[in-house]
Amino acid sequence: MAVLGCTLLVMGCATTKVGPTSILHAPQEIPEEQLMDVGIVVFASEPMTAEEARKKGTHAEIRKAEQNFLPNHLKSTLQQSSQWGAVRVLPAETDSVDLLVKGRILDSNGETLTVRIEAHDAAGTLWLDQTYEAEATPSAYAALQVGEKDAYQDLYNRIANDLAEERMKRSPQEAQTLRTVSQLRFAIRFAPEAYEGYLKKEPGGTLAVNRLPAEGDPMMARLLKIREREHLFVDALNQQYDSFYARMWPSYESWRKANLDEQLARQKIERDALIRQVGGALLIAGAIAMGASQRGVGPIEIGMAVIGSQVIVNGINLSKQAEMHSESIRELSETFGSEMKPVLLEFEGNTYELAGPAEEQFKRWRELLREIYRAETGFGE
Repeated sequence: MAVLGCTLLVMGCATTKVGPTSILHAPQEIPEEQLMDVGIVVFASEPMTAEEARKKGTHAEIRKAEQNFLPNHLKSTLQQSSQWGAVRVLPAETDSVDLLVKGRILDSNGETLTVRIEAHDAAGTLWLDQTYEAEATPSAYAALQVGEKDAYQDLYNRIANDLAEERMKRSPQEAQTLRTVSQLRFAIRFAPEAYEGYLKKEPGGTLAVNRLPAEGDPMMARLLKIREREHLFVDALNQQYDSFYARMWPSYESWRKANLDEQLARQKIERDALIRQVGGALLIAGAIAMGASQRGVGPIEIGMAVIGSQVIVNGINLSKQAEMHSESIRELSETFGSEMKPVLLEFEGNTYELAGPAEEQFKRWRELLREIYRAETGFGE
């Protein structure tokens, strides 16, 4: 089941408030056979009405764009750590990776970023199930670098470090075994009849290698070639994710910084508005009380009532200014589009074009690979 929001799992979802955090780099080069490939699924987010988005200090279109932006920056952070093999953003879950990372955006408005991260390895072992929260100040938006330093870089570093620490708990042999499990899971998806029984389910529900294909197994070699084609397709999609990320960066960072300034200004305005409204109400109440006690309304009471009414009007006007700040954010969201271009791929002399949203392209490509395999081998008819 997809990652659930913490609102549904309040009791079981720990939150880590992130402070200054440096990224944990691999102390030495990791042998290629021990490097684990990571897939980061495009982040999820609860649907929001316009009113809900306004209260959260964002906009639905911005949140939709963030679902692609945030995992892409996490990918860059993991790559910087040198702890992993290939790291890719995925439009949907797949069994072709050694470690699958899923995320859900709980809050993001330029001042606060809260995400829940869940990670499972190919065997089904849970590595991480944690909510991360970080707050930004205006100074956090200084000296930003595309793909390297985000206003919430400490949060990304902490996620990367937590995953790296889990990786370091595994022995080199365990890492190699997980790579084998992901290969066998892919093979079973394409040829369940041929590879049934190669994996077994442990009492805890995780998968373990039961037996291995023969050395030089031609069917496995063929399936690994198809698996590589799936990876190449995801790489093509990632070029578009990267391009979208780079285009979105200046507008998005400017929006977050502006939104933070807007929120701080709005908070001050609302405090001032409340003070003025309360003060105005007290002035009017005082004028009424004086008039009642003196059995008439004199110039002092009239003056107090006029001043009190004016203060209330000023407070309401200031509150309207706060609403205008929120409305100004909507205009910035129009620049965030995320439609994917068609992808052209060649496979053994044939060219395939896939169009539409990334998830549909990914699904169709996997179907095409399965059809090609069935046509060649007769398996899975």
